[in-house]
Parts: sequence; structure tokens; C-alpha cells
Amino acid sequence: MKFGLQFKATLENVTNVRPVGDDFRWYLKLKCGNCGEVSDKWQYITLMDSMPLKGGRGSASMVQKCKLCSRENSIDILRDTITPYNAEDSERFKTIVQFECRGLEPVDFQPQAGFAASGAETSTQFPEINLQEKDWTDYDEKASESVGIYEVTHQFIKC
Repeated sequence: MKFGLQFKATLENVTNVRPVGDDFRWYLKLKCGNCGEVSDKWQYITLMDSMPLKGGRGSASMVQKCKLCSRENSIDILRDTITPYNAEDSERFKTIVQFECRGLEPVDFQPQAGFAASGAETSTQFPEINLQEKDWTDYDEKASESVGIYEVTHQFIKC
């Protein structure tokens, strides 16, 4: 089953908010579809991670056994679905990535470091954005104006 992570924020003078690199960490809480157990700790997956699935059925970003019922579950980041969040998306939910899930579903997401953005009216790059506090501010020298990403929130949808 595929799940989309929808991102929503208020953007001020920035666009093209995106995760950077194959080592970007998607911090998730995952729920076992078999017994309903939800991981108590944040777990992260990256595009770099690849683990083989049982029975030679390809690979996934993460394969793990449920602590409670021992079922083997997996989640895979669908690389081609990673999409930037742009100025025109501000204050609207937009799917920024999809995950292929077998036996589990994502129930929570915590944005952290590793995001980048561009000035909405300038070519200024902001390469080091951490959204853990759900708010980020900076200054665009070229435009002589403040920039920011505020009120970051999310939801998951079935795709």
C-alpha cells in the first residue's frame, strides 16, 4: 500500500522547499498493520538505505520485525515521488513524498535538518534548513527582506 506524506506550511518569500540528498532522514513513527503496535521511538529511513526483502522480492528502505507480533514489515521511499513545496503551495497540503508500505503504515512525521529552499524572487539559496521547531527564519540579502517557513504541519493519505 502506498502512503503520501502531505506537508503544509506558510512560506514567506521562499519557494522550492525540499529534502536534500540521498542521505536525507525521514523521521517516522510506524504502526504494525497486524497488531496495531506503534513504535515509541522516531525511526528514520533514507534513500541510501536498502535492505533485502524475504524471499528475494526486491528491497526496501527499511525491513523490520514488529517487536510485539514478530511480523516482518517494510517501508520503501519512492524516489520519483519526492516533490518540492513551492510558494504557490503555501498554506495548502501537498504530497511531498510517497512510501510503499508492506505490513505497516506511517502515523507520524517529524521534520528535522536537511531541507533547503530558494528565495521566491531571488536566486538566493538557503541550503541548511532545520524544521524541527516547525518554524524557520532567515534573511535574503539580495531582496533585503526576511524569509521564513512557519507553522509546519503534515498528514498522511492513502495513495
